Amino acid sequence: MPNPTRSNPVSETIEYGSGNKSIVRKLSVNGQLGTTIASPPEGIVGLEARSAWDLTFLQGGVTQYQNDGPSGEDIRIADVFCGCGGLSYGVAESVRAAGLTPVHFLAIDIDPVAMEVHRRNLDPLKHSLENLWASVTTNYSVNRHRDPSIRYLGTPRVLTDDLKESIGKIDLLLGSPPCEGHSTSNNVTRRTDERNKYYVLMPSIAIALEAKAVIIENVPGISHDSRDILLHAVSLFKQHDYFVDEIVIDATELGLPQTRKRHVLVASRIRQPDIDATLQEIRRPKIDLRAAIGDIEHIEGSGVFDAAGQLSSENVARINYLFDRDEHDLDNSMRPRSHRDGHTYPSIYGRLWWDKPSGTITTGFNTPGRGRYIHPGQRRTITPHEAARIQGFPDTFEFKLIDGSPLTRQALGNIIGNAVPPQIGYAAGVAALAALAI
Repeated sequence: MPNPTRSNPVSETIEYGSGNKSIVRKLSVNGQLGTTIASPPEGIVGLEARSAWDLTFLQGGVTQYQNDGPSGEDIRIADVFCGCGGLSYGVAESVRAAGLTPVHFLAIDIDPVAMEVHRRNLDPLKHSLENLWASVTTNYSVNRHRDPSIRYLGTPRVLTDDLKESIGKIDLLLGSPPCEGHSTSNNVTRRTDERNKYYVLMPSIAIALEAKAVIIENVPGISHDSRDILLHAVSLFKQHDYFVDEIVIDATELGLPQTRKRHVLVASRIRQPDIDATLQEIRRPKIDLRAAIGDIEHIEGSGVFDAAGQLSSENVARINYLFDRDEHDLDNSMRPRSHRDGHTYPSIYGRLWWDKPSGTITTGFNTPGRGRYIHPGQRRTITPHEAARIQGFPDTFEFKLIDGSPLTRQALGNIIGNAVPPQIGYAAGVAALAALAI
């Protein structure tokens, strides 16, 4: 068995360089040191260095990475349920920040449009649209009166060629299984939804691939599943010699301009992960919407990415009502009858605040009837570009198909709303690298 010693091997500093013309980040993980130098855009210099760094990242500031040693190894990444690549993008940033080289070895998702966006930005060596249920054996038995209450009926095995070629080659396995079943917005099947079982597929894939470490991202409600999905996954990991840690992350503490909370699990065959210790070291000041999207308030692009959605006459009247009275919550008299007295979602048809983070961005950000998505300063909803910024994606990330074709508004809504913020990937990546004992 590997050594389960729990410690904090992570150190991160972010400071202005000489003459405040650059920002310098130094990240040390188990003694492996990397330096990243960023050139902040105009208007950012003078802010606290960590906030300036986060805003430089969002605006796509030029960044240089260097390895200060002692290693320079490749870190091979496989991302299943990968979506457009937000989790991979953030994890890759953590790898580069530590002076190492990310190699996107494999990406799998059943959404062909999201996969094209992933490939355009991350260029994995292999990619697949296969259904993961048919890719690995997942037979297990559950007996709630026995400890452990769940056991595999034989060690999980890979069944498809794409995964077979990855056996023994993966340092970091990433996964963000479908989370609608656990979402607090799902009041019908939240704790019994069939999609919840995808979570317990992750240890099967990890074991079959012999992955050294694993990151799983999901909504906080995963811990309340009626069938103990999280407990079962943790138990299966531990039975196969993985050390496991899990935590709910408040993304505003990572520099994300959004009040998003996500559950993160890190498992490692090498040493005990300590996600909280990593979070304590890389914590950031909170960022409000003016800092995050104020510079693109008046962008008028020729495409959908920088254009707000069309509004019905009723929604135009609702937005005018908020702005004419300088309000942020819509009065009951202006709501649809089904949303009046007794409704439980006051943020719907709501206007955002400049001096606060956004609420959670979902796939419905194109319409005011799906959440608080009315721009704080303009009589419109937020654009896909603004939603991407709020989700933590830098301007250098391209929401386009492989050939450069633009996405439809619906596709942008689905892909951006379902994405994992890269900042969460960065935090989880640093914690996983520490547990790999690089």
